[in-house]
Amino acid sequence: MTAERIYMSSPDMSDLEEQYLVSALRSGWVAPLGPDVDAFERELAERVGVVHAVALSSGTAALHLGLLGLGVKRDDIVLTSTMTFAATANAIVYTGAKPYFIDCLPETGNMDPALLEEALQKLTAAGEKVAAIVPVDLLGKAVDYTAIESIAARYGVPVLADAAESLGATHQGRAAGSFGRASIVSFNGNKIMTTSGGGMLLTDDGEFAQHARYLATQARQPVAHYEHVDIGYNYRLSNLLAALGRAQLSRLDEMIGRRRAMRDVYKQVFENVAGVEVFGAAGDEADNVWLTSILFDETAQGSPDALRAHFAADGIESRPLWKPMHLQPVFAGSRGLINGSSERLFRRGLTLPSGSALTAGEKARVIDSLDRFVGGHPSNV
Repeated sequence: MTAERIYMSSPDMSDLEEQYLVSALRSGWVAPLGPDVDAFERELAERVGVVHAVALSSGTAALHLGLLGLGVKRDDIVLTSTMTFAATANAIVYTGAKPYFIDCLPETGNMDPALLEEALQKLTAAGEKVAAIVPVDLLGKAVDYTAIESIAARYGVPVLADAAESLGATHQGRAAGSFGRASIVSFNGNKIMTTSGGGMLLTDDGEFAQHARYLATQARQPVAHYEHVDIGYNYRLSNLLAALGRAQLSRLDEMIGRRRAMRDVYKQVFENVAGVEVFGAAGDEADNVWLTSILFDETAQGSPDALRAHFAADGIESRPLWKPMHLQPVFAGSRGLINGSSERLFRRGLTLPSGSALTAGEKARVIDSLDRFVGGHPSNV
């Protein structure tokens, strides 16, 4: 009998999620909006430490509405991380604006503040309008918001923080999701916590939040008939999925703890393996450890591709780090400041099974597979 496939980050469900879903279903609030949406918004805002939260159908929707709230429009320039998932750049294009990609710090994969400042200097000197900055918290580690917000303030450019991957992380003691004019988080199925699909826009600005709610409900005017003076979107989260999110939020710290324990095991495995390191391990006490990746340097006997093939033969999922946006064919004509850091991470990195739903047996299979791979390269040890 073939063993079931082990995934990198499958949803972590318990009896509690079932109880919340059944309760919401029996309440009759099945469609978008309802008491669980209201409660989920309050609870997440409290957890992150902001005043307002707007529950939406995806993190991408939150990015889109956040950019619109900042006034981003056609032909504007938005500076963003090149080391990210496509949704970040896609949302910029939805507004008609142009993404301008900033390379990363090699130790974290997050936006390089020095390159950000260089780009702002260059574009400002050329008289080009930069409408927003969208830094991305890679794999659960918050960017250096202290530096980035300071730079943004000097140039008068608002920040929309893409914290899709970093709920539960902190920067200098402050929660990810609380930075910038607004922040967004994602509850996609593979995230630290999930609502199956969903996201949230977080802000201290009441008018900003209200405008997002208005646009997210088809920009309907508050009259008896259907009246529209703006283009709106069908972006609100369903009450059933919000109920799932409330249960997940109550278990967030527990799930982070299990992911951290798995990362600690990986650190032990690779402690004496030459040429391989756990990516971003330094300072990861502030990380939500969403995904654990490793980097192979040029001296390593193995390679990311070799380990990925080895894992695949054992029924274990692994994946390269994000392919930088400036290398994506769809963004081939986009500008940016690129120094090669993100390209190296893409070439040399591999993401390992990291989920909090991993069973003891699955963890044992992963470690056994790793041990056999490392053992096949004795000069590594």
